[in-house]
Amino acid sequence: MSLIAFSGACEAGLLFALVALGVYLSFRVLDFPDLTVDGSFPLGAAVAASAIMAGIPPIVATLLGFAAGAVAGFVTAFLSVRLKIMNLLAGILTMVALFSINLRIMGKPNISLYGTDTIFSWIGTIAALGVWGNTILLLCIVVAAKSLVDWFLATHMGLALRATGANPKMAEAQAVDNGRMVMLGMALANGLVGLAGALYAESQGVADVSMGIGTIVTGLAAVIIGETIVGTGSVARATLGCILGALIYRLVIALALDGGVIGIQAQDLNLVTALVVAVAVMISKTRMKKLPTIRRTRLSEPSKAEGAAS
Repeated sequence: MSLIAFSGACEAGLLFALVALGVYLSFRVLDFPDLTVDGSFPLGAAVAASAIMAGIPPIVATLLGFAAGAVAGFVTAFLSVRLKIMNLLAGILTMVALFSINLRIMGKPNISLYGTDTIFSWIGTIAALGVWGNTILLLCIVVAAKSLVDWFLATHMGLALRATGANPKMAEAQAVDNGRMVMLGMALANGLVGLAGALYAESQGVADVSMGIGTIVTGLAAVIIGETIVGTGSVARATLGCILGALIYRLVIALALDGGVIGIQAQDLNLVTALVVAVAVMISKTRMKKLPTIRRTRLSEPSKAEGAAS
């Protein structure tokens, strides 16, 4: 693998680390199967790209991508909590609606950002970092996002959110408003995904209405791979696992596509993705069987154990 391909894989891994952090919040902390991700990812990209083309500074446009994703997550949670629509269906409805909304925002299927100022071109004017410029900037953003998630989940509100996902009845008995916690958690989760979409569009130089297809699979793969490697003993370890999982996932994909000698080509990406996730799940299950019973129970339900402890 060339240096450029390696740096590109690291860059993509860090971008999807933000998605993995969002999926961790919804899937692991809140126990909410959320398919909104496939719509909120291109939503963040569409909003950021449209804002940049309208003359808004790239940093503000990127934050708008985060806000748009947060609104999408809030809508999904509102459909589930207030309108009593099943979690999975609420996410599907929002995802489907976002396809049309993204087209409305962009006014066309895609927007090119080539030749325009982005957050990455801005950092390039500060320091000449070559092919690692984007990667270093993304690493700073991802570390900041992980630190904020770790800090938030340790606050009183964060503990209430974790309790809602772990044991809603117990949380309600402790005067926690489960509905508000779900809406807050889903907004944060999809805000991170929207931020990833905004950064992805600025990194790749284009925002496309179909760029979110398969995002949820990538996020889940990163979470599962991370749990297999570093475990889930604490929130800090789990979020670190999300980042490492996303990096490893993208590096494995890059290595597989780079190995043309064994016949793997770009059109085999989804097949490689399915194989990587299957292997990660298999390894995770094997490790679980080797652990003592008590520890295995804690690791299989990390959020529940943490919620009870809090």
